[in-house]
Amino acid sequence: MPKRILYVEDNFQNKRLVRKILTAKGYEVLEADNGEAGVSMALEERPDLILMDISIPGIDGIEATRQIKENPQTKSIPIVALTANAMRGDRERFLAAGCDDYLPKPISTPDLLRVIGEYTD
Repeated sequence: MPKRILYVEDNFQNKRLVRKILTAKGYEVLEADNGEAGVSMALEERPDLILMDISIPGIDGIEATRQIKENPQTKSIPIVALTANAMRGDRERFLAAGCDDYLPKPISTPDLLRVIGEYTD
């Protein structure tokens, strides 16, 4: 059974790129366009991993992460922040919000696959 990854992202190009990379490696990719949909899909679908953009419509990725991690049914799902926010202190802020890891955009395919492998293998 392929590992299921939920990607919470509002940018079409980013979603297409990540979907192409992950499906080529045998992952099943679920997608949500905003924070509320991401929280809802995490609860309904129980993916193996969540890739969370931080700057998304509705509730941002930090709040969506907090809600997912506060729910006993979804708190064990690893969340990787995948964001263009790469300022000093951002990584620490995302980890403090409950993210398990962080990858800056633009996405490096080897880095993406390495981090996903750490949480799904």
